[in-house]
Amino acid sequence: MMTDIHPNVAVIGCGYWGKNLVRNFHALGALAMAADATEAGRAKARELAPDIAVVEDIDEVLASDVAGAVIATPAETHYALVKRALMADKDVFVEKPMALTYEQGRELVLLARARERILLVGHVMEYHPAIVTLLQMVEQGELGKVRYIYSNRLSLGKIRREENILWSFAPHDIAVILRLTGGMPFQVSATGGAYVQPNIADVTVTNLLFDNGVRAHIFVSWLHPFKEQRLVVIGSEKMASFDDVSKKLVLYDQRVAWDQGQPVPVKREGELVDFPDDEPLRLECQAFLDAIVTRRPPITHGESGLRVVRVLQAAQRSLVTNGEPVRLPMEGVELW
Repeated sequence: MMTDIHPNVAVIGCGYWGKNLVRNFHALGALAMAADATEAGRAKARELAPDIAVVEDIDEVLASDVAGAVIATPAETHYALVKRALMADKDVFVEKPMALTYEQGRELVLLARARERILLVGHVMEYHPAIVTLLQMVEQGELGKVRYIYSNRLSLGKIRREENILWSFAPHDIAVILRLTGGMPFQVSATGGAYVQPNIADVTVTNLLFDNGVRAHIFVSWLHPFKEQRLVVIGSEKMASFDDVSKKLVLYDQRVAWDQGQPVPVKREGELVDFPDDEPLRLECQAFLDAIVTRRPPITHGESGLRVVRVLQAAQRSLVTNGEPVRLPMEGVELW
């Protein structure tokens, strides 16, 4: 639901990604404040939104009358800041991952529920018009039965020191794959290597196995000679590919048929699929504002973000044991 009512929000953290949130909420007419511990961050906020209050102390945001807190600080600070914001009776938009452990994430979800607060987790790819279109194609059976999904998210940098590539890049792809499959994997395995900094993986490959037979793998790296962001869905009837670099969604009428007991590839040209040319982050910001007004959870609500954290945590456990598969419980995943 779209609404013309724009409650006031504050962005906490105006750095590498936070500045994009400042830009979007300001363009939507909803930004009242911005907070950043650094002068550089505060200067960027003033440049993008010269008519708002820019402060250094987060306590000023929490003590203010803004309806929502938008948290774009380093991942290790998310749990504590979200908890403080919820306790201050703010609706919260937190960038991914919502927390670094399932237990912390679950505590935040339960706290948001107890205090009747909105909790949105910033899995922005779920708002991407191409992904929304692809999901509709899958739900309508256009690809047939989904059999395999793979995602590559590769580039050279930005190399982080506070989190590894798995926690930095893979949340986007895990969130989309869980959305496309409509469920949780029962087994997760991951391998990778740390080549730039000790104990901080630069490259990982994560495999997900679902109880309906669907498999998926996610290849992420910030040590790659070119940028690639590609999602491929293999169905029993057709295949689809979304390239987020070229901004193209292609549907392939390709499959494997059988001729006299022999598998024969059926190859046809791909067909471009149109999708709206809307900025995903703008749509995500609007979704937060709509949720504040309507009190209805956004699609990337806290429970959704918690499922992603559960998969990430299992992948991390597998990563440190050199790819040993980790089984996820088939009950207790949901909170309702």
